[in-house]
Amino acid sequence: MPRYWLMKSEPDDFSIDDLERVGVEPWTGVRNYQARNFMREAMRPGDGVLFYHSNTKVPGIAGVAEVVGEAYPDPTQFDPASKYHDPKSRPDAPRWWLVDVRFVRRLRGVIPLERIRAEAERLGEIELLRKGSRLSVAPVSAAQWKHLLSLEPEAR
Repeated sequence: MPRYWLMKSEPDDFSIDDLERVGVEPWTGVRNYQARNFMREAMRPGDGVLFYHSNTKVPGIAGVAEVVGEAYPDPTQFDPASKYHDPKSRPDAPRWWLVDVRFVRRLRGVIPLERIRAEAERLGEIELLRKGSRLSVAPVSAAQWKHLLSLEPEAR
């Protein structure tokens, strides 16, 4: 049974357009233990991903992706030239993990965070709307997944 996730990325760093262009991308640079644990311990191939653009003029869900493959150590943690380098992590005891994600489709338009907030009662406990939450990888229930995708704008 697939699980569902919301994964955030700043579009200036990596956007749904970038994922569409490359097809599959390792989700590097996650440096939060809870988000890392989701990738390392709970994400599985075939899980659905809501691709969320954060830190942009209109933050929101921009597309759909899929987890492809089991988690493995994030190589950026070992690269001194990477902004994600972690000098305390070692190849024989990696601290940070990632999964690869595959482009599925872009939405007809971004589902803005403002619209998602308006659905808070229907969505129930969702990490995205939790005050102070900054998780870049968070679980979404099957019901939340379905409801969020039902908010996709109509074709223009």
